[in-house]
Amino acid sequence: MPSGSQAVSLRDVTISFTLADRGTYTAVADASLDVGDGEFVAIVGPTGCGKSTLLNVAAGLLKPSRGVADIFDAPLRGLNRQAGYLFQAEALFPWKTAQDNIAIALEISGTPRREALRRAEDWLARVGLAGFGPRFPHMLSGGQRKRVGLAQVLIRDPKILLMDEPFGPLDAQTRQIMGNLLLDLWNQDRKAVMFVTHDLEEAIALSDRVVIMSAGPAARIIGDWRVPLSRPRDTAEIKLDPAFHRIHREIWETLKDEVMKGYQQTGGG
Repeated sequence: MPSGSQAVSLRDVTISFTLADRGTYTAVADASLDVGDGEFVAIVGPTGCGKSTLLNVAAGLLKPSRGVADIFDAPLRGLNRQAGYLFQAEALFPWKTAQDNIAIALEISGTPRREALRRAEDWLARVGLAGFGPRFPHMLSGGQRKRVGLAQVLIRDPKILLMDEPFGPLDAQTRQIMGNLLLDLWNQDRKAVMFVTHDLEEAIALSDRVVIMSAGPAARIIGDWRVPLSRPRDTAEIKLDPAFHRIHREIWETLKDEVMKGYQQTGGG
């Protein structure tokens, strides 16, 4: 791909659904977003604002009601084969070992089992789980299962990484550890990343840009900030940088009103 090309380009994307009891519901309206090749972009907004909906459009799981989605300058038709998707919910097979759960990502595309297992073993080491290959998911901690899930996605070497609240269920300390692991792996080959999170601090600590969405329905992109923090980063130490606090205050000034709107729309839940 040419240097400087857009890995993901969404243009005036609107996503509407037909509901049996309420007619047409518009989740996202007129959203335009570019994610450059090798760029880490975090998307933040209130609950129900359509963050995951935009990821699903980029993944080819949802076709926009209006607007276009391009992947590396080509129209997206069907599933995005150049993307890997890490969901908040675990996608591990409970009857398969950690090594088998990673290897299956290659086996389904035709890689011989012996080669798939060898590469899965290498990825276990890369995510800090060397020696854990024979363990089943129930024998692993939440953070360890997330490491297996990350390896399961990255072993295919996707050009784009789509992440939907991937560390949401984890405790604060484990989230920081997983954030640093993600940055270490990302720094090795700089994939394009779209990272959805509710946590503004996490978004700033990880990303090159933070994109803010309004409360829904008909949620829109209402802000786009470049993060002026040097790399490489430690997700705990970077939060002590005065520049981190300055951009956090600036973004929060826009985000807080939308969070309150979303809170009120959900009845405070």
